[in-house]
Amino acid sequence: MTAAASEADDRIVRESGIDARIALIVQPVLRAIGFRLVRVQLTGQNGLTLQIMAEREDGTMTVEDCEEVSRAVSPALDVEDPIEKAYHLEVSSPGIDRPLVRKSDFTAWTGHLVKMETSVLIGDRKRFKGKIAEADADGILLERDKAAYGEEPTVRVPYDAIAEARLVLTDDLIREALSKDNRARKEAKKRRGEAEDAAAGEENETEQES
Repeated sequence: MTAAASEADDRIVRESGIDARIALIVQPVLRAIGFRLVRVQLTGQNGLTLQIMAEREDGTMTVEDCEEVSRAVSPALDVEDPIEKAYHLEVSSPGIDRPLVRKSDFTAWTGHLVKMETSVLIGDRKRFKGKIAEADADGILLERDKAAYGEEPTVRVPYDAIAEARLVLTDDLIREALSKDNRARKEAKKRRGEAEDAAAGEENETEQES
């Protein structure tokens, strides 16, 4: 299975309509430069705003990364021209209280508080708030934040019923997000250093040969 197919299989919250068309245009461009698409959303804010939310495979996303993504996707959008009216392009990171769009997102953030909306009724509800207690191949077990009288303290939500989900900002989430971000940045810095060393070595070999 290719990386593209694996990412597609892992994805549970998908765009529709014009957002889906834009996602098909920008996703291969992002993948080619080492990023993955989190979400595409076209809104009526400030005229029309196209928000492309992306991140590196390690979960990091700097201001420089946002600028790189913007430079990469703009020509593809200009060629395909999926939006008939003028619009403002906004590239951003998912943020700490990020949307959860993949099965792997729920696994990565198990134990944290999430707000969720489902496409079908589950126990007479479509909106939930609680901690992700478990995440398996089929869905998640949610510990309700405040169970109403007569409700079970937990509810199982299948992935195919999730319409939208987002982490809720808490002190625990901030601490873990910062910790993950620091580790990812150290790994990225290490990889960049190794790449620079390799490039310097190739340059020295070329000079010796000449």
